[in-house]
Amino acid sequence: MTTSHPLSGASPQRRSSDGGSEVWRLFRGDGERRETPFPAAPPWRRFGLESVTDDSVSYSRPYLIGPDEADVVNAALHLRRPLLVTGQPGTGKSSLAHAVAHELALGRVLQWPVNSRSTLQDALYQYDAVGRLREATLHRDAEGTEPDIGQYIRLGALGNALLPRERPRVLLIDELDKGDIDLPNDLLTVFEEGEFAIPELTRLPDDHAPVHVQTDDPDEFAPVTRGRVRCSEFPVVIITSNGERDFPPAFLRRCVRLDLPEPDERRLREIIAAHLGPDALNHTDDLLREFLGRRAAGELATDQLLNAVFLRKGGVNLDAGSLLEAVLHRLGEAV
Repeated sequence: MTTSHPLSGASPQRRSSDGGSEVWRLFRGDGERRETPFPAAPPWRRFGLESVTDDSVSYSRPYLIGPDEADVVNAALHLRRPLLVTGQPGTGKSSLAHAVAHELALGRVLQWPVNSRSTLQDALYQYDAVGRLREATLHRDAEGTEPDIGQYIRLGALGNALLPRERPRVLLIDELDKGDIDLPNDLLTVFEEGEFAIPELTRLPDDHAPVHVQTDDPDEFAPVTRGRVRCSEFPVVIITSNGERDFPPAFLRRCVRLDLPEPDERRLREIIAAHLGPDALNHTDDLLREFLGRRAAGELATDQLLNAVFLRKGGVNLDAGSLLEAVLHRLGEAV
């Protein structure tokens, strides 16, 4: 049996009397070519407005956190320990790293999104041996010299975070529970010692000048002396987990743990007002009721509520159930 999509052929009572349907239907599926003006994007989906290399980069997305949770963050900062953040999807685990970097003026967040193929080596550095061999052959034939080895070494997010600096960088290790089962233990030595070696450089003569290697900051290089990278200030490490599996006790002992609760109705209203302005709360009572009822069954996350409120504010005059079902809930279903 075929079920009609709630947005297909919307009934008249679901259309706004002030032209909201025209605002909503950018694409009509009628084959007619028209230069339709695009409305403003949601604040959290706007790009290209900031310089990613500027230490004073602004963080335009507000972040709300309770005083108890903020105290846990501060404990991790004072102890120079990784912060392990758990919680349901949409509770703001990854956004916390950006909020900390913004408030403490620590520059661009270094990000390591973990998957089943991630290794510690990838997060520390990559060495392009094949590229170096090819270029070395070409240079010897043409000029009689070889290119500097630093051109073929690029620090990963973790390696970049461990460079010596007066002020630490923020490193986001996102969804560590998706990685290999041994990955948390692999991280322990690096976290405890705050350093790592690049064997390709440690083999150079002791009197060799520092080698300038690429970092994962755009167009930036960093000097590495005798093949060792050692931090002077331990980075602000924020690790997120969706709770898909348990971590080893030794790893947990070395982390400060923070579990972000799902926001209640009062906090949800504060989040909506912070992201979309206080006027966005004028017609969202039905959306909030519907969202809270569905969230109890684990169907929805906070960012999905923000999406629904943004569409309602933009003139989409669907009832709350249809809006959440048609635009949001389907995103979490199997296709």
